[in-house]
Amino acid sequence: MVNFSLEGKTALVTGASYGIGFAMASAFADAGAKIVFNDVNQELVNKGLEAYKDKGIEAYGYVCDVTDEEAVGRFIDRVTKEVGVIDILVNNAGIIKRIPMHEMSAAEFRRVIDIDLNGPFIVSKAVIPHMIKKGHGKIINVCSMMSELGRETVSAYAAAKGGLKMLTKNICSEYGEHNIQCNGIGPGYIATPQTAPLRERQPDGSRHPFDSFIIAKTPAARWGTPEDLAGPAVFLASDASNFVNGHILYVDGGILAYIGKQP
Repeated sequence: MVNFSLEGKTALVTGASYGIGFAMASAFADAGAKIVFNDVNQELVNKGLEAYKDKGIEAYGYVCDVTDEEAVGRFIDRVTKEVGVIDILVNNAGIIKRIPMHEMSAAEFRRVIDIDLNGPFIVSKAVIPHMIKKGHGKIINVCSMMSELGRETVSAYAAAKGGLKMLTKNICSEYGEHNIQCNGIGPGYIATPQTAPLRERQPDGSRHPFDSFIIAKTPAARWGTPEDLAGPAVFLASDASNFVNGHILYVDGGILAYIGKQP
């Protein structure tokens, strides 16, 4: 019997007050896991706690900046004492700055790299010793199609997500012998409140130009939903994926396999 159950597991999903991280954490809870999440301020943590409560999920929320190595160390120690050893880590916290590269400052570039790449390194580094001691662990890095492709105005994001893909492979290489599996999940274009303006109908009833672009590039001919990530995330977090390591699972409706429709 394939074991997709997460009963008795503790899962930390960074930045999971809302959005994709919230959807994955909710799926873990449905599979039996205890949920821990963090965000950068108490307001966001409170927002997340309310959202989990509304879904009937008991979640543990903490304020922690994933780029602060000392704070992350204290955070992981606190979670270990108050909730339990982290069995599943999802490095979800991230930002994007849509700025043409020649207009982007080095400070802006560094900020994206710091959160999207250094953050996963820092949190993984803090969690791995506990996983080694326990004899197992699952790390899931939220990559992106920009781990494979470039696009206008996202130079820092693409650089960070490309680096995160290789960090995923290196964690696999370095810690696989300790029964730690590190994989990436690469969402395609997901319909969330943040992307809603890009999907609004125009005054004449036509699609938003970006909406038309995504539909034309996606064999599934639709945007993904946060729920589309639930099954893949549970698979990578469960014992069903114990011999899957260093892999990036793209949940993109087929975009990366497709050249797009002829105009």
